[in-house]
Amino acid sequence: MGAPDYLPGHGLLTGRTAVVTAAAGAGIGGATARRFLEEGARVVISDAHARRLKESADALAEEFGADRVTGLTCDVTDEDQVRALFAHAERTHGRLDVVVNNAGLGGTAELTEMTDDQWTKILDATLNGTFRCTRAALRSLKAAGTGGVVVNNASVVGWRAQRGQAHYAAAKAGVMALTRCAALEAADYGVRVNAVAPSLAMHPHLAKVTSPELLAELTEKEAFGRYAEPWEIANVIVFLASGYSSYMTGEVVAVSSQHA
Repeated sequence: MGAPDYLPGHGLLTGRTAVVTAAAGAGIGGATARRFLEEGARVVISDAHARRLKESADALAEEFGADRVTGLTCDVTDEDQVRALFAHAERTHGRLDVVVNNAGLGGTAELTEMTDDQWTKILDATLNGTFRCTRAALRSLKAAGTGGVVVNNASVVGWRAQRGQAHYAAAKAGVMALTRCAALEAADYGVRVNAVAPSLAMHPHLAKVTSPELLAELTEKEAFGRYAEPWEIANVIVFLASGYSSYMTGEVVAVSSQHA
């Protein structure tokens, strides 16, 4: 079964200002930034890769308008850069409504061969980075007092085991727990916090770092017999960011049949 048709926007995020991390390129972050723009939002995209970020921001600004798209380099392992990102969003657009924490780092290593550096690098970018950005987002949204939404990018490996993925799985399971705890606290000031958990969403970087054999094996396990397009994950993020999910918080939504 092939991918369905790409859906047009319906103005679900008109007037909202969103921050999307790790949004340079053709992955889930880039697809989310585009979908948000198609739904009427103003978007601040960030990424640790300055050149790719500028190229992405320039292309989106040309298509959707320079007043609706800005980019700022941000390494989520650096607290000063995280603070600067959220200050930029507030300063540029006067408000913040939605934050999508997409930044993370993967890798493969057997546990007996895994170094402390490999473990720490994955955890710092994937879990600690999500913590830093969630903290910054909630501080901003709480101070504004106008509600808002945070959507974190988890993974089905936060639920199920996969060889060579102990560090990544631990980080993503942590993102899930962080999401649930943050949601309870944020509900006090009208902010919702949810997460998506994709399994296999294809993008060029994944193809570079994953063997064709493993990709074929993972694809066969999917119910539809194919990997997800990044925009199919972005569609669910749009739903969680929009008013259509107004009573949902603390949820981790599997965008896959491979969640157990």
